[in-house]
Amino acid sequence: MRNTALTEKHIALGAKMVPFAGYNMPVTYEGINAEHATVRNSVGVFDVSHMGEFILKGENALDLIQRVTSNDASKLYDGKVQYSCLPNQDGGIVDDLLVYRIDEKTYMLVVNASNIEKDWNWIKQFNNQNVEMHNISEKTSLLAIQGPKAADALQSLTDVNLASMEYYTFVKGTFAGVDNVVISATGYTGAGGFEIYFDNEHADKIWDAIFEAGAAYNIKPIGLGARDTLRLEMGFCLYGNDIDDTTSPIEAGLGWITKFSKPFTNSDALQAQKEAGIQKKLIGFEMIDRGIPRHDYEIADANGNIIGKVTSGTQAPSLQKAIGMGYVAKEFSQEGTEIFINIRNTPIKAKVVKFPFYK
Repeated sequence: MRNTALTEKHIALGAKMVPFAGYNMPVTYEGINAEHATVRNSVGVFDVSHMGEFILKGENALDLIQRVTSNDASKLYDGKVQYSCLPNQDGGIVDDLLVYRIDEKTYMLVVNASNIEKDWNWIKQFNNQNVEMHNISEKTSLLAIQGPKAADALQSLTDVNLASMEYYTFVKGTFAGVDNVVISATGYTGAGGFEIYFDNEHADKIWDAIFEAGAAYNIKPIGLGARDTLRLEMGFCLYGNDIDDTTSPIEAGLGWITKFSKPFTNSDALQAQKEAGIQKKLIGFEMIDRGIPRHDYEIADANGNIIGKVTSGTQAPSLQKAIGMGYVAKEFSQEGTEIFINIRNTPIKAKVVKFPFYK
């Protein structure tokens, strides 16, 4: 089990620690609902240092990224971030990721913790033009400071005007007295905020500075449990649940990051799938009757026919209702369609709703 540079901090704060993607990670501190509310209403800090970071450098770095990712990275400019995915050759997804353009010849890719080695090997096999690849995951810490008060809570720590940063942009600057910190206006909570990347050696100093600066805003540490409920309320996909090696980006509603303006892995087949029409689709649903949907529960129609399965589900703290995501046969994917979730062999009524759940 690996530790992040901040594991001892979490233990000292009384976090409940669990194994996650090979790391010893905090799942809760004071409880998921309370932590969830902190992020929605004020500001919370997640240690997500288990995520992977790769640097790609050289004349052909963009070309390599264009060939392995579904989105069009040629649209990036210095300081711009893009959400994308790595399609496989069988119609599925190797991983979803963020692409950061540092300069014309230098990019950072941010990948899921459980897929670091898989993604590295996947990209490497397409690197036939001597692009410099550096896996900096082990030496890089990442904190997500999320919530409507994030900019105010952090502003005293940097000269960068945080409030004026556009969503999905980043700068490299000084933060809490540490140089060369990547400050990124990104996050997976739908609550606004920032993600900051820095070398492990500065982790304690930066963590302490954030909590000191944010004290007036009631800043709190947040575990991975609330990260999951926050992203689910937004309808954001979680790799391994809602998308994986068998789900196509078109089926997953990720057509917006699948650009056929350039060739990429399996692009011809995905374009054909888009044109022919998909057989199943990722939907959001909310429970009408009482019951909480969970991963892998069956989804049925009114006659009891199995039409799909749940990929994510929870009691949504901000909404006070149970919600979920799942794949269903396309004819059942229209907003308002009544479906049934089989919970302990009992069909419980639900209805299809539009993303995001939380508005």
